[in-house]
Amino acid sequence: MTYCDFVNNNSAGTTDALLHKQYHDHEYGFPLEDDDALFGRLLLEINQAGLSWTLMLRKQENFRLAYDNFSIEKVANYGEEDVQRLLGDAGIIRNRLKINAAVFNARRILELKEEFGTFKTWLDKQAPLTKADWVKLFRKNFRFVGGEIVGSFLLSTGYLPDAHDPDCPVFLKTEQRKSRPE
Repeated sequence: MTYCDFVNNNSAGTTDALLHKQYHDHEYGFPLEDDDALFGRLLLEINQAGLSWTLMLRKQENFRLAYDNFSIEKVANYGEEDVQRLLGDAGIIRNRLKINAAVFNARRILELKEEFGTFKTWLDKQAPLTKADWVKLFRKNFRFVGGEIVGSFLLSTGYLPDAHDPDCPVFLKTEQRKSRPE
């Protein structure tokens, strides 16, 4: 079942269905221009591992608050006191490995930004790659990034094709955004 099928077959009117519909129609598969937004999406995908995307959508604002609006610079400077604060925050996923990965990955993104100017530029310079090559690249550079996490991140940000079925009304919108000159 594709994400489009899931959203269209979800029980209309429920809070979770509305969360998925909003995400599907306005975020999923659309390119992100902002480095902090890209980092935030990666952070959510990492935290989703072993859990449901519904839970991540429910907790997205809690994550945004806990991780300083997904500021790469701020998260890169987190120390043990911040890790302890996050481990005590019931509004997010309290997993030390995932929290440590967020800090490590933010620091790594800062290094990439020094060389490429932005995280997005680094991603853009890698494209197009196969999913397998993307996974190798991410594993080389980041922590807590398996095949599903990398694939979901890249689909959700428009770097891999097929986020939406061709007959989905959102498909054309994502394709138009990808082809717009910057």
